[in-house]
Amino acid sequence: MMSSTKGEKSKTEKQLLHLVIGGELKDFAKMEFIDLKAMDFVGAFPNYSSAFDAWKAAAQRTVDNAQMRYFILHAHRLLDPETGKTHDA
Repeated sequence: MMSSTKGEKSKTEKQLLHLVIGGELKDFAKMEFIDLKAMDFVGAFPNYSSAFDAWKAAAQRTVDNAQMRYFILHAHRLLDPETGKTHDA
């Protein structure tokens, strides 16, 4: 029996949307960005594992900038599982 590839696996797994973003922070304690227009939107990902890989790659690219931070946002938690609508809609 052949093992499934990542592409096949993602078709059977429930999609849990994750966003990866980054930017330079003013203050690490407050997690406030210096310039929202200059933020880096790395992408949207169907699961935590692929989001983590993207987060790690982005963080490694900017390792020399102490102010730069990347985050994984669990966007699927903002969706209402009953209706599929966002909470602010």
